[in-house]
Amino acid sequence: MADQTHNDDVQHEPTATSTWSRLLAGNRRFAQGKMTHAWQDRETRESLLDSQRPDAAVLSCSDSRVPPEIIFDAGLGDMFTVRTAGQIIDDSVLASLEYAVDKLHISLLVILGHQHCGAIQAAETQLGALATRVRHGDDSLETAQSLASIIDEIETMNDAQAAESAQDQLEESLEHLVAEAPSPIVRSVGPSVLQAYEAQLRNHEDIERVHIAHTIEELVDRSQPIQQALADERLMLVGARYCMDSGLVEVLSF
Repeated sequence: MADQTHNDDVQHEPTATSTWSRLLAGNRRFAQGKMTHAWQDRETRESLLDSQRPDAAVLSCSDSRVPPEIIFDAGLGDMFTVRTAGQIIDDSVLASLEYAVDKLHISLLVILGHQHCGAIQAAETQLGALATRVRHGDDSLETAQSLASIIDEIETMNDAQAAESAQDQLEESLEHLVAEAPSPIVRSVGPSVLQAYEAQLRNHEDIERVHIAHTIEELVDRSQPIQQALADERLMLVGARYCMDSGLVEVLSF
């Protein structure tokens, strides 16, 4: 549902841009402690009994500290939300988002990651255990080194040729182990961590940003309906990251 107050300010913009501007305005209110809690009354609830008309869909983490409706100061019927740990994409997520695009005709799809993401931290810990197995034959979490320390260990080898060979072996082995891992967190989030490390990005916040970009890429690659909606310019896809310390949403792609 559209908030008329905010729509009046952006009525000359395209629908998706107008919706995104409204959500960001709501997020600023949330961060400032000035939430309006609009569209949460009995009249709104009853008006939505027979149908829903959300303007946007949000794929976000299931972390209890990151509820999209609250972060964006949204109301009933405003957004179609899909939440999984680490924004993991599976068949049910694809089906839900494709329903939002094809049946509900949303014009905006937001991929929302967040600061202090536990799924990313868990994946990085598991990758450290896998890297320790590759290098030292031991993948116990109790004795595992961090992924960063394993890479540092290789980079500081005296023999440059041996270091390059060890690095190549580690990357190849980790890609295989991640793809075959029993944990869906490792299979889905692990590639983002590896991609970040390959780009020399080890800061958790940078890895979170890489994971959002990777999630967008995976979503578009796997969903023909979303590809078509983007090609037809019926859909705008946005990557964003919620910062817990400030309460604000960081826009990564627009």
